[in-house]
Amino acid sequence: MQKIKEYVKANQQRFLDELFALLRFPSVSADPQYAADVRDTAEYVAQKLRDAGADNVEVCATAGHPIVYGEKIIDPNKPTVLVYGHYDVQPPDPLELWETPPFEPTVRDGKIFARGACDDKGQFYMHVKAFELMQATGTLACNVKFMIEGEEEVGSDNLGVFVKANKARLAADVVLISDTAMISLETPSLETGLRGLSYLEVEVTGPNRDLHSGVYGGAVANPITILAKLIASLHDENNRITIPGFYDDVAELSDAERNALNEAPFDEDEYKQDLGIKALWGEKGYSTIERTGIRPTLEVNGIWGGYIGKGAKTVLPSKAYAKISMRLVPNQDSATITALFTKHFERIAPDYVSMKVTPHHGGQPAVTPTDSPAYRAAEKAIEEAFGKKPIPTRGGGSIPIVSLFEDELGLKTVLMGFGLDSDNLHSPNEKYDIANYFKGIETIPLFHKYFAELS
Repeated sequence: MQKIKEYVKANQQRFLDELFALLRFPSVSADPQYAADVRDTAEYVAQKLRDAGADNVEVCATAGHPIVYGEKIIDPNKPTVLVYGHYDVQPPDPLELWETPPFEPTVRDGKIFARGACDDKGQFYMHVKAFELMQATGTLACNVKFMIEGEEEVGSDNLGVFVKANKARLAADVVLISDTAMISLETPSLETGLRGLSYLEVEVTGPNRDLHSGVYGGAVANPITILAKLIASLHDENNRITIPGFYDDVAELSDAERNALNEAPFDEDEYKQDLGIKALWGEKGYSTIERTGIRPTLEVNGIWGGYIGKGAKTVLPSKAYAKISMRLVPNQDSATITALFTKHFERIAPDYVSMKVTPHHGGQPAVTPTDSPAYRAAEKAIEEAFGKKPIPTRGGGSIPIVSLFEDELGLKTVLMGFGLDSDNLHSPNEKYDIANYFKGIETIPLFHKYFAELS
């Protein structure tokens, strides 16, 4: 551990400078105008892998954004770790809510503020620097393969094609991902599960054109009003989702499992204060930790229609839209839930509007076994680096490719994240603590060490 700390300390500023350079690339995968920037980001990542000592580094073309691959095979008889990460980021909008420019990393109070700082540039880059450290100090204990993609934020559709076409190339013993959170540096944790996802867009159409709200209002249904009513009907008085069949396949945890989950430290007042809210909301009968980890949800991610410019325009709009995401738990299937939503939403639409549901992307829920050599290696690594055994938790987010790796490569995944839930992922002023960044670089080599010993 001393050798690790000394190398990190000697290279601290360079490690930060390289991350800042990575964060300056506006690698927004969802917006075609950033396509060249996404490609430039991939080239930067590839070069940094080469600089760190990786072999066979390649920027692999796909039908969308490229995938960066690199490897270091020290001994075919040793275990192999497949490191996954993504260099693409969410759109920075709304720009006016950023205190500093989203693609100009700024340090305030020991935190790096930039789009992608935590999700996932700061976290995957820890693995690149940890790999460099192990190479430089002669302590690399496992074979390592890197697969860093550029489409995670838009569903990873082309990653599935790449994985299926490169099974031999990607052969490994475990997948290691840092794209999740821990409770805190004082209370480290390891995520043992992720929720799945069904993401779609709905379009409600009323009249065949925008109408004068004075001339037609009261006689013609307003699509925005109808859409708002339909969305409101998707939760009942106990905040349970009303789609028929939605809960049929939900895996229910035992009382003992629920009690263990709720042993994680949680301060409700601090939680509310951080979010600037007076009260919490959610499915009746479950704690906040359970609602965000083991229960499925339905959220409206955006809603719009009519005139939203400056000033006034008295219009009864022709159309209204909403983007909706549903987080899924073990045994729920993304395609099944999408079909159930579509059938229900079309059924409850009144005759005075027409309805269109367009699926975007989704992914399956995943659970990580806690009795595997890989999980125990991560547990031992964190315990040594932090001085405390990590608490097992369930993550509320989704990484759709975790189930893909299991289905196509037969590999389980270890979710060893170093972010915090308060890091403003997908929001303005995304941040990542510098202390977490360096702690990750210190911990990752220990994982490789213990995985080699336990495998």
